[in-house]
Amino acid sequence: MVQLDTNQWNLVYNVFSLGLISMLATTVYTLVSQPRVLAKYRTALVMSSMVTFIAGYHYLRIFDSFKHASEGGKVLLDGSQDAFNEAYRYVDWLLTVPLLLVEVIAVLALAKEVSRSLIMRLVPASAAMIALGYPGEISSDQNTQVLYGVLSTLPFIYILYVLFVELGKSLDRQPAGVAETIGRLRLLLIATWGVYPIAYILGMGAGDPTANQFVYVQVGYTIADILAKCVFGLTILKIAKMKSAAEGMKDDH
Repeated sequence: MVQLDTNQWNLVYNVFSLGLISMLATTVYTLVSQPRVLAKYRTALVMSSMVTFIAGYHYLRIFDSFKHASEGGKVLLDGSQDAFNEAYRYVDWLLTVPLLLVEVIAVLALAKEVSRSLIMRLVPASAAMIALGYPGEISSDQNTQVLYGVLSTLPFIYILYVLFVELGKSLDRQPAGVAETIGRLRLLLIATWGVYPIAYILGMGAGDPTANQFVYVQVGYTIADILAKCVFGLTILKIAKMKSAAEGMKDDH
């Protein structure tokens, strides 16, 4: 059980609301924007819409779980049926993080062999990163939290290697301006994904989290989700439009 004051409870409530509407709005926008890109780039936009739709669904569940676990500013965290359920985030990440990485590959329209090789390495690594983080998230033992935090960092480092070294080899063959945008996309990925371990660390400690720890974790994860899913998806749309224009498509919309 964690006791939040009125301002803390309202902050978490409003941030969850912001996360939910951001995901839903981005889903609609990326779906209706598909006619603005060539057909071969629409798969990337479909994946982007899937990411924010899945996240929107889970934010609805997180939102409801927070309300049902709250009473008079107290939030139940004992793992019971009525407690706040942090697992929704990890189920969401297990589905959406691999899709985020496949989005990048899809929008580049690389050779099938290259795309297949990148996907076969990035998807398992991203799933391992999420799966290894969850035991630390739910543990109240600080040594366990540190152990699984370090273990989940290893596949993250491998993902960065693939994105910056392996994927970087393909950028010279991209249209003018696209390589620079993809470079910024990778930096956005690092910046947003870097918020997750910061929030994880802020929530570490023996026993139940304090009110401040709970707020830091929930606000940090939600802001990171908005950046990593919504802003990332809109950048994917920008790249798809740039590549479509470079290949002769006129944007009349």
